[in-house]
Formats: sequence, structure tokens, C-alpha cells
Amino acid sequence: MAEILLEGLVIGESARWHDGRLWCSNWGAQEILAVDASGKREVMARVPTTLPFSIDWLPDGRLLVVSGPEGLLLRQEASGDLVTHADMSSYGGLNEIVVDGRGNVYVNGGCDFQPGEGERPGFILLLTPDGSVRRVADELAFPNGMVITPDNSILIIAESFGGVLTAYDIAGDGSLSNRRVWAPHPGDGMCMDESGAIWTPGWTEQGESACLRIAEGGEILETVPLEHAGFACTLGDGTLYMLTADWHMQESFDANLDRLLSTATGRVLTHDVHIPKAGWP
Repeated sequence: MAEILLEGLVIGESARWHDGRLWCSNWGAQEILAVDASGKREVMARVPTTLPFSIDWLPDGRLLVVSGPEGLLLRQEASGDLVTHADMSSYGGLNEIVVDGRGNVYVNGGCDFQPGEGERPGFILLLTPDGSVRRVADELAFPNGMVITPDNSILIIAESFGGVLTAYDIAGDGSLSNRRVWAPHPGDGMCMDESGAIWTPGWTEQGESACLRIAEGGEILETVPLEHAGFACTLGDGTLYMLTADWHMQESFDANLDRLLSTATGRVLTHDVHIPKAGWP
């Protein structure tokens, strides 16, 4: 069963394990947090945006922040200030990010948070180390969390409205091809372990919120029940960290932001695991 490490977040997202701590975005509070094993939280950056915003790091250790509504990729300087790393606003709103082991940055977006939009306008952008940006995938039904295998050869993305985890082969130049269903399950912010399985928030066959460990092809290997909706998870130091909040898919974030701010139901939950993290992020 999951244990509560920290309460009082608005909505925690973009869970990452970095420098021995859990990092995450605290949507609604405009904060990027680092949380240690005792549950002590530290504000590492403040992001002047609404939501979504998500995080990862360049190979040199500099923090990147996706400022979603503005279509900007920000970079944190040594001073702590956030500056524009890449302006992607011409492509539309952005959501999640993953940086691979070669310094290629993948950012997705193109969908809002309305589950009934019924279209597949989502995309993945590639920002290469030389600073060029190009679109490398289209027709995604709300692109969400992404992982890349340790050898930098496969990118897997959650299509939250499509109800699938979708895989692409990664070419030497970072291009994506050979689109296919990796597993017939929805997902959100996710991570991979050394066995090649993926942990992601989702739902049981009975429709109950849970964090699932999924094998390629769709077999559910482990299930961690959750009281509230799960938004993201990551692995670190023998622990699965899960971010949850009392929010429902039929709700609008914008319309309910005041309630989410006042109730602050966001939590960081933990669960012991035995297989370490692998891949990116």
C-alpha cells in the first residue's frame, strides 16, 4: 500500500528523481519543488504561468521548464532566474518534456485539458543540441508523459485521451518513426524500470485509481491502489513516488482552480519497489 510522504500540494505533476530528491511541479502554486526522504519540501523555482508546466534537465545539469500556455521552454541560470531557452509558441500550447542521453529535448503539446474534444491535434517537437526545432510526430490524442529507453532507441508516450501507450523508434538524428501501440492502457507522467516495464498512473479494470506497472504488450505486473487521481510517478532509491490530487476528468482545471487552491489535496505518496529506474527521464 502507498504511504503519505507529503500533503498540501495543489496538483503535483512532472515527477522526477534528481540529485537524491524527488522534484515536481506544483500546479496552481507556480512552484517547482524538491522533496527529500523525510517529506521536507524546498522551492527550487517559481514559474510565472498557469498550467501545465513540466521539468527535466540538460546533460550539463541546467533545469529546463516547459511553460505550457506560453509555448516556451525556459532554462534556469546559476542565479536562479528563468530565461527563454527556446520559443515554441508558433506550434501552440505545450505539455510534457523528456531529455534523452544525447541532449535531444522532446516536448509535446497541442491539446487542452477537455476530455471531450474528440480530436487528435497533439504533436511532439524535437529540440536538438544545435538549437533547431522541428515537429517529429503528429495526430496524438492528448500527448502526456514520455519515457525514452536507456539506449536512446525508443520513445514511449501516453496518449491520455486515446487510452494507449504509443511507441516510436528514434533515429540517429532524433526523428521518430514506426509508430505502434506499446500497451493498450492510458497513462500520465510515467517512468521505466530496469526490466523495461513502465510505471504510470491509471485505473484498474474496476475503474479505480491506481499506479500500474505495465509490461510491453499490456500485462499489468503490479498495482498500487490510490485514493485520488494519479498525475505522475517516478522511481528513486528503492521507492516509487506518486503524485495524486482530488480531481476528476470531467472537471475543468481553470473552472475549479479556486477550489483546488483552497483545498490543496495534492499528495506525494511512496511505495517500496525492488527494480531500479532506467532510461529517461
